Amino acid sequence: MAKYDTNLDLCFTALGDPTRRRILSRLARGRASVGELAAPHDMSLPSLMAHLKKLEEAGLITSTKEGRVRVCELAPDAFMPVQGWLSEQKAIWAGRLDRLDDYVTNLMKEKTR
Repeated sequence: MAKYDTNLDLCFTALGDPTRRRILSRLARGRASVGELAAPHDMSLPSLMAHLKKLEEAGLITSTKEGRVRVCELAPDAFMPVQGWLSEQKAIWAGRLDRLDDYVTNLMKEKTR
């Protein structure tokens, strides 16, 4: 049975939305205020705040209040759970593809005999 990881589920749910991915892309260039993050999006501030809340709950971003301004940034090691899961999947599929390659190679050898 597969290992169940709630944090991984939260990460993939957060990454499943294009608006949240654009926010993460922006934060990859450095910290930004909520106002800066809201500027390129055609949505209300409460809607944007809901996206930021999802990202923060998933552990992908952190936010701090600086005076009257809320500033967001990528969380340290934000993508480690996703990267670890993807690495495991890559290893599994590489093994399967290697076995398939061996099988097809053996079939071809038998066919030429």
